[in-house]
Amino acid sequence: MTDLCNDIAHLAHVEVYTDQFDKSLDFFTRVYGLTVSGQDDNSAYLRAWDEYEFHSLKLTRHHTTGVGHIAYRTTSPEALERRVAAIEASPYKKIGWVEGDLGHGRAYRFEDPFGHVFEIYWDAVHFKPGPGEEPALKNYASKFHSQGACPRRIDHVNLLGENAAEFRACIETCLGSRVSEYIQLDNGRIGGVWFTCNNKSYDLVCTEERGGGHGRLHHVTYATDQREDILRAADIFLNNGVFIETGPHKHAIQGSFFLYVWEPAGNRIELANAGARLILQPDWEPVAWTEADRKKGQAWGLKTIESFHTHGTPPVAGKQ
Repeated sequence: MTDLCNDIAHLAHVEVYTDQFDKSLDFFTRVYGLTVSGQDDNSAYLRAWDEYEFHSLKLTRHHTTGVGHIAYRTTSPEALERRVAAIEASPYKKIGWVEGDLGHGRAYRFEDPFGHVFEIYWDAVHFKPGPGEEPALKNYASKFHSQGACPRRIDHVNLLGENAAEFRACIETCLGSRVSEYIQLDNGRIGGVWFTCNNKSYDLVCTEERGGGHGRLHHVTYATDQREDILRAADIFLNNGVFIETGPHKHAIQGSFFLYVWEPAGNRIELANAGARLILQPDWEPVAWTEADRKKGQAWGLKTIESFHTHGTPPVAGKQ
């Protein structure tokens, strides 16, 4: 396993596109349980109840669905400059510096080989709870409001790419993240890669694109404290007419208990209790899962539905 560079602190936020803004916003707030920190003409800035930053999800009006950008916060201003230097020396597409939005200051953007846009920044707007949002304990970011599924924090984002090995090289170079687990296919290709930039088992995934798209989103995940939160969420989704794609089951890779749904515009959203697993071992070697391993399915639960391997956003014309 490569050494962790320690320049990147954590996954900060994901921008999700929707062509049904009002319905998506209702889902993420009333049903999923995020709260609105701010809003402008095109986007709503949302956060889970125990997140220190202004937002972890930027929901943006768009002509289609998918991912706008993925953002990471660095560990210091100096770390930001080091990462920018590494990106600029790399062969990957540089977008350059952009002005921040409601949640942070200026950021540096680049693209992976498949068109996903990443940004890194240091200056962040810290959430300040208003009247009625104050936590009972001062070491929480805000109170547990118990609205909807009410996840605690963002956990990870899964992207689709035509070549996961190329994605791996990009993320190791540009973010300095390391691989915790991966899928080794019989044909020699890498079927999926799980990355971490800190001691959490993973915060970013790239799985091989099997739906014919380009630069697509597979899913965004928020973490709950326990499995029972996910079982309760399943009833909440059921009662609100939300399409439950698969779960609750337990993943073999990374071992998380999970539930996948599609929000009204079709973006896949997950709840998982992934926060319980940490990698404290400094000489951890990436776990390789073979094709034979994967054919056994999940750790337990029903067989994974076929759409899980092909559905992504934006949709591919004539295929979804």
